[in-house]
Amino acid sequence: MLDLTSTEVAGRIEDLYAAPLADLETHAQGQPPGMLSALLGMHDDLALAERSIAFHRDRLAQLVHTERHIGGHEVSHVLDCARRLAEAVAVRDVQAKAVSAVLQSLGRAPAPQPSPDPVPGVPAAPALPAPAASAARSR
Repeated sequence: MLDLTSTEVAGRIEDLYAAPLADLETHAQGQPPGMLSALLGMHDDLALAERSIAFHRDRLAQLVHTERHIGGHEVSHVLDCARRLAEAVAVRDVQAKAVSAVLQSLGRAPAPQPSPDPVPGVPAAPALPAPAASAARSR
């Protein structure tokens, strides 16, 4: 199963509902909770996780810049930022997996194929008679 980005999820939602995401968000606000609002919420959570990854990645790059001195105080900031980055990646991966599974389950199923008709002119084989039960006792 492929993990989708928030941009890909937005495109899949738009394809599924045949409308732009902004219109779908407006429409969902006036409706009771349902699949559309759930998908939009999952999309928002995925987008937030992606923004968090970008922020913490950039912050970590600043903290470990080659011209920057790293002392005891800075190490705690580096560790905290790395931990937050790891958490954001984990959240993104879970959200992407969940929304991918939901979107995949909402795909259109192919129409059922009709069962093949028996070939005309060929009689069906008669059923074999069941074997008779033996009246003799086993020893």
